[in-house]
Amino acid sequence: MSGEWVLLAYRVPRQPPRPRIAIWRKLERLGVARLGDGLVALPADARTREHLDWVAEEIAEAGGSSTVWLAAPGTEAQERQVAGEMRAARAAEYRVVAEEATAAAGLDHPARVRAVRRLRGELRRIGQRDYFPPPERATARDAVRALAGAADREEAR
Repeated sequence: MSGEWVLLAYRVPRQPPRPRIAIWRKLERLGVARLGDGLVALPADARTREHLDWVAEEIAEAGGSSTVWLAAPGTEAQERQVAGEMRAARAAEYRVVAEEATAAAGLDHPARVRAVRRLRGELRRIGQRDYFPPPERATARDAVRALAGAADREEAR
């Protein structure tokens, strides 16, 4: 691995809570690794740097403070640990999608079509924060494809 990471060190006032919650949710959607209280990281590329720069601007607008850093882990073991934690978080999300796709197979046709659309959207959202793809990604994609195929076959009847 041994790559560069973009880090965001930040503090957001506790009151009012709404901006703090919005920033927390945005960081969750980005799939950050939480390195400590007020310290998050993403593998460095132009997109992740831009995203964390935008979050830093939101933090400033909320009356907080932040700095964005480019850094390398001290050891490959530390980097593997952080990447492993990020991979495990995405794996859990993919497992939920696969389970929901399997459960949706028993629904009536209109509900199945809605489930396919929703689960495809969820796969896209997870994929945007999936920096270290786990094997569960393929399982989830296959489950959604199977559900879509069943819906298509039923519609063709």
